[in-house]
Amino acid sequence: MERLILIGKPVISGKASGIALVSREPLSFWGGYDWKSGEITDRRHPLSGENARGKVLVVPFTRGSSTTTAVLLEAIREGTAPAAIVTTATDFFFALASVVAGELYEKSFPLIALSESDFGMIKTGDQVEVMEDGKLIVN
Repeated sequence: MERLILIGKPVISGKASGIALVSREPLSFWGGYDWKSGEITDRRHPLSGENARGKVLVVPFTRGSSTTTAVLLEAIREGTAPAAIVTTATDFFFALASVVAGELYEKSFPLIALSESDFGMIKTGDQVEVMEDGKLIVN
């Protein structure tokens, strides 16, 4: 794959890089993500059994409620959270987890919203670099 540059909206700005872990299905972190390991544990989800620790998690949005924020906060504290999250729109539960983790633990992650067409261009296994301005460099 040639180098691809995508321009997104930085919901929470920051820099990160990692291997992409991509699903077109939303993910529930409540019962679907093991904060102790980073494993996606929702056995009905296409990413079931994959580990998101240190990866760029690419999901359209969360499924569920504010418990997503709580689970993700624990993962950030434990060091098992994704390096960055890419979505198709502003996801307030992801954003809240990043902001609160920045305040509580001095750790946060970038959250980037892409158009649906650009979102569809990232594949699992791509190397993704997230820039502070919302630009994604995909190799």
